[in-house]
Amino acid sequence: MRIRTLRARALAAGPRTVDLLVALLVQAAMTMPFVVPRAPELPEATWPAYGLTTLTVVPLIARRRAPVTVLVAVLATGALYRLAVDGPGQPLPYTGLVALYTVAERSSAPKRIAIGVLTAAGVVVSVGVGGNELRELLFSLFVFAAAYAFGRFTVTRKAYLWAVEDRARQLELTRRIEAERAAARERARIAREMHDILSHAVSLMIVQAEAGPVAVRTAPERAEAAFDAISETGRDAMVQLRRMLGVLRDDASAPDSPRSPQPSLDGIGALVERVGAGGGPAVGYEVTGEARPPGDAVGTTVYRIVQEALTNVVRHAGARTARVVLDHGSEALTVTVTDDGRGPGGGAGHGLTGIRERAAAHGGTARTGPGPDGRGFRVEVIIPHARPGRARDEETGVVR
Repeated sequence: MRIRTLRARALAAGPRTVDLLVALLVQAAMTMPFVVPRAPELPEATWPAYGLTTLTVVPLIARRRAPVTVLVAVLATGALYRLAVDGPGQPLPYTGLVALYTVAERSSAPKRIAIGVLTAAGVVVSVGVGGNELRELLFSLFVFAAAYAFGRFTVTRKAYLWAVEDRARQLELTRRIEAERAAARERARIAREMHDILSHAVSLMIVQAEAGPVAVRTAPERAEAAFDAISETGRDAMVQLRRMLGVLRDDASAPDSPRSPQPSLDGIGALVERVGAGGGPAVGYEVTGEARPPGDAVGTTVYRIVQEALTNVVRHAGARTARVVLDHGSEALTVTVTDDGRGPGGGAGHGLTGIRERAAAHGGTARTGPGPDGRGFRVEVIIPHARPGRARDEETGVVR
C-alpha cells in the first residue's frame, strides 16, 4: 500500500520529477559496488571510475524527450567505462536497461526495432571484447530483451487502461442519455395523464353547466343532478391530479401524500355514469367475454382510453348516445367506443393520437373511423394478452 502511495505521488509530481527519481535510484544501485567491502584481488573502486559511472546515469534525466539519443549516450559511456577504466563491475547494466525500456515504450515501430537490433549487436561486440564468455553473452541478451519486452508491455497496459477508461466514459454517457430519455418519457406520460384528466373533467363540467340553466326552468330535478355531477367531476379530477402530482413530491412521507391506486377497469362503470349524468349524452356500457385480470398498467391504460374517447364524444361529436363495449377475448382485450354524432369530421384534437400512443405502449393497435352504417364515430383498441413465457412489466405495461 505504501509503495502504491509513493508511486501515485511521484506520478502526480510530473514526468520530469519521475525521471529524476529514476536516475537517482539507478545511481544508488550503481553505487553499491563502490561502497561494499571488496576482495583484494578485485579492481579498486576509484573516484574516476565512480565519476564515469555517474556520467552514464545523467542522460537518463532526458530519457523521455530523446530516448534514442539517451540510449546511444548511455551505451557509449558504458563501453568507455568497460574498455578504458579498470573499476568495479556492475551486476546488471542498469542504465542501458532503463534507456532501452524507454525506447521500446516511446519510439515508433521502425525506430525501436532498428535500435533493438543495433543494441543486441552492441552487446555481442561488448561481451566479445570483454571476455567472450557465452554465459555472460546469453545473460546480457536476456536482460536487454526483457527490458524491451517490459517497454512494450507498458504500452499495451496503457492502451488497455485507456480503453477501459474510455469504455467507462461511454457507459456513463449512455447512462446519462438513458436517464434523460426516461425522464422525457415520464414527463410525456404525466403530461398525457394530466391532459386526459383535465380535458375530460372540464368538458363534462361545461356540458353539464350549459344544460343546468335550461333544466332549472323545465326539470329542476335534472338541474340538481347536473350540479351534483359538476361537483363530483371536479372532486374526482382534483383527487386524480393530487395523486399524480404527489409522485413528483420530494417528501413522499408527508401526511397528505396520496395513497389511492390508479384508475382501473373497475372504474369505467362510474366514469360512464358521470358522463351520462346532468345533460351529457346517454352512455351505455357492456362487458363481454370471460374477464382476465390484465394488470394494473393495462387497466389504467384502458380506463384512460375510454375516458379520452368519451371526452371526444362530449366535446366534438354532438352525439345523443354513446356506447362502450369491453370484450375480454381469448387473445386480446378489445375496447370499442361508438356514438351517433357528427362522425369523423367532428374533430378530436390530440386525443386520438394519445389513444394510439397508449395502445402502442402495450403492443396494441387503435383504429378510428365512421361508426356502424357510416353514422357517428367509432374507436376500437385491441391490446393483446401477455402470452405464457412473455412477461409484462407492471410499471410500464410493455410485453417483453
